[in-house]
Amino acid sequence: MKSRTFVLISIVLAMLVASMDSTIMNTTMPIVAQELGRFDLYAWSFAAYMIFNTVLAPVAGRVSDLFGRKKVFACGILLFLIGSLLCGLSQSMVQLVIFRAVQGIGAGVMMPFPMIIAGDLFSVENRGKIQALFTSMWGISAVLAPMLGAFFVEYLSWRWIFYVNLPICLLAFLMLLPYKEVYQAKPAKVDYIGAVLFTIGVSLLLLVTVIEKNQVVCGALGIVFLILFYLFEKKQDSPLVPLQMLGDQTIRWVNINGFVACLALFGIGSFIPLFLQNFAGASLFMSGLPLLGLAAGWMVVAVPAGKWVIRYGFRPLLLAGNILLVLAGVLLTLIHAGSGVGYATICITVVGLAFGLTSTVAIIAVQQLAEPHQRGISTSFLMFCRNIGTAVGVTIMGAILTRTPGMAGFHGLFLFGCISTIVALITSLFIRNRKLEPSPVMVQQPE
Repeated sequence: MKSRTFVLISIVLAMLVASMDSTIMNTTMPIVAQELGRFDLYAWSFAAYMIFNTVLAPVAGRVSDLFGRKKVFACGILLFLIGSLLCGLSQSMVQLVIFRAVQGIGAGVMMPFPMIIAGDLFSVENRGKIQALFTSMWGISAVLAPMLGAFFVEYLSWRWIFYVNLPICLLAFLMLLPYKEVYQAKPAKVDYIGAVLFTIGVSLLLLVTVIEKNQVVCGALGIVFLILFYLFEKKQDSPLVPLQMLGDQTIRWVNINGFVACLALFGIGSFIPLFLQNFAGASLFMSGLPLLGLAAGWMVVAVPAGKWVIRYGFRPLLLAGNILLVLAGVLLTLIHAGSGVGYATICITVVGLAFGLTSTVAIIAVQQLAEPHQRGISTSFLMFCRNIGTAVGVTIMGAILTRTPGMAGFHGLFLFGCISTIVALITSLFIRNRKLEPSPVMVQQPE
């Protein structure tokens, strides 16, 4: 029991720093760029982190299936710690971008493990509570990170944005050491070529969201590399992404639904504070408060979701979650210039309810339907699909807002999200219903 408590603390701390570093630079990056120069590399400080964070998740999940969770998770923590230290020591924007990539690699390796280890340690009926705890870190960091970043810039130095991660990462690493691995690894040959093809292909596609020139060429090359990856994977005995796993109709459509749902509204939290600051006169602090509604709504439904899955199966719950997502999309389209923090909080809370239900149920589904030695890749691949959907959605929403400034741009942005939620609901109709029996957890080794 003590071992389990320690690993939960380690995971919560790791999630906190990784999620904070996704947003902590949003309000402080102009000051950083002014001091280091090369403002043309401004966007790359975010892109380097985002790209590697997204790409490395499925790779880390698969490697953990082959060699165990603890070793891979520990490597992720140490990489993130090293990346944070180097970012704080950066003397130029080029260095900062490179070191943010190191940070992103560490974050990408760490991020799948909360859900993977929860699948190893906890029964289906209790897994929702644990996932709700992990998810709350995102809500906390969404509000805390910008304020913390502003505090460091004003009273200390922007470098403390990164230095603050060091003691937290060190504590997370130390808390992980007593953990007694419960998953029995199934060693096999690592698909290095597949990992390289996958990383290049997805990275090129994500670069389309950042670069301003040669987007078509970059996107086409990304598709070519992913086609090569697919053809190569078909011939491998131990592929990076087991194609037979995706042959399961439920797993396949759960991943598709996760992609479309996140494309629709998961990135909406990036724009609500901007709307409130521009049209409701909200301060930086007040404009971020509605994001707590995302975590609150998420936790309300995620806690009992494990028991609901056993009682009702996957399909009814995923349908209900997608219906809530459509409701959130409709509410957002009704936002106008007079809408305040209260109405925005209601909208975001409904979004939280929708994703709290769909996310928790979907993760339980792919974990229980996959073979034990594929649980890592099944979990991380679902997270990968969601991250890609979020990146694409935020890019499209940002483009709409850029081309149509003012309130009209926000109306177009919310309308896009609403239409996409309807598409997500349609994809959920293809998921077959399957019920689960209460399941015991793996037995831990003696302390």
